[in-house]
Amino acid sequence: MTLDGALRTPLYSRHLALGARMAPFAGYEMPVHYPLGITAEHRAVRSAAGLFDVSHMAELEVKGPGALALIQHVTVNDASRIAPGQAQYSAMCTEMGTVVDDLLVYRLADRYMLVVNAANREKDVALVRAHADRFPDVSVEDVSESVALVALQGPFARSILAPLADLDVNAISYYRFAEGEVAGVAAMVSATGYTGEDGFELYLDAEDAPELWDALLEAGAGRGLVPAGLGARDSLRLEMGYALYGNDLDEEHTALEAGLGWIAKLDKSDFVGRRALRVQKEEGVARRLVGIGLLGKGFPRPGYRVLASDGDEPVGALTSGTVSPSLGYGVAMGYVAKEHAKPGSPLRVELRGRIVDATVQPLPFYTEGSIRR
Repeated sequence: MTLDGALRTPLYSRHLALGARMAPFAGYEMPVHYPLGITAEHRAVRSAAGLFDVSHMAELEVKGPGALALIQHVTVNDASRIAPGQAQYSAMCTEMGTVVDDLLVYRLADRYMLVVNAANREKDVALVRAHADRFPDVSVEDVSESVALVALQGPFARSILAPLADLDVNAISYYRFAEGEVAGVAAMVSATGYTGEDGFELYLDAEDAPELWDALLEAGAGRGLVPAGLGARDSLRLEMGYALYGNDLDEEHTALEAGLGWIAKLDKSDFVGRRALRVQKEEGVARRLVGIGLLGKGFPRPGYRVLASDGDEPVGALTSGTVSPSLGYGVAMGYVAKEHAKPGSPLRVELRGRIVDATVQPLPFYTEGSIRR
C-alpha cells in the first residue's frame, strides 16, 4: 500500500520487501519501523548496529570564489574554520535570531555541500539563493534528487563497513569525511550521525543506493545489524538530547534559547540574525530549551504543559518526548522559563490531565553504561 502524493527515496522497494511500516514524513513515504519494532531497532543500534535510509535529507552545493563568504553570511557558525575533508554543525536564522533550520556544512576540495532538513528544503534553497546575489562568482545548486544518504550507526559500524571500503574508515575521525568506494560504489563516507553512537553517513548517487544497502545488510548480518526506521531514529536522538527541527527548533525560538549558543559565533563577520542574537546575549534569554526527565510513569508528548513544582500556572511546554528504551522512563525536551531551567530544578508535567513529577536533567539523558530505573 502506498501513500498518495508522497515522494519516495531510491530505497522504497527495499523497505517494502523488508516489511516496513511506511508513513508520510517531510513529504516522503518513509519507514517508521520494520517487523522487529522500534524498541528492538533502538536497542540494536545501542548494542550492535542499525542501518537507516535518510535519503529524504536535502543537499545544496555551493561553488565559486564567493562560496565561503555566502555561507558565512547565511549560517551562524564560522565556516572559515573547517578544512577540506571536514564537516561542521551549524544553523540558519532569521533577522530576529530565530532558527530557520539546522544543517551540516561539508567542505570538499572544490565546493561546499549544505545538508538541510527535508521539510525545509524549499525555504532553505530560497534563502541561500536570495542572499547569493550579494556575492559575486557563486552558484547554488539543489542536488537532492540525485543524492542518496544512508546511515550506518552503532558500536559495530566500523567493523561492518571496513571490509567493504577501499579507504581506511578507522582513520576517519568525528566530523571528518573521505571519498572512495564502498562495495564497489562511489561514496562520501562521513563520521557523523544522529544517534549518539559511533558510525557513518554515506552519500552516494541515488541510482547506486539499493546495491549499497543490500551489501551493508549482508555484511552486517552476523554482527547484529538491522534495518531501522524513523521511530528508532527519533528515540535515539532524543536520548542524546539532539534537537529536531519542527519540534525543538523553529522560527518561534532563537538560537540562544534553543541552546545553540555554542555554534553561534557572534564575533565573526556579520551574518543573518547576528545583531538580534548579540542583543539577546547581553540581555539574557527569558526561556531555554532543557531536558526533562519524568519521576513517575507516563509517556511525554510534544505540547504537554510544564508546570512549576507548586502552583498550576504553566512555565513551559514539551517539544519532544518518549519513554526511553535504554533508560526505562519518560524523557523529554521543552522550553521553560529561565528561572526553572537549571539542572535539578523540580517541575511537573501534565499528561492528559494527570500530573507527574519531573526534573530538569542535563543532556544527554543517555551515556554508555546508563542505569535503567
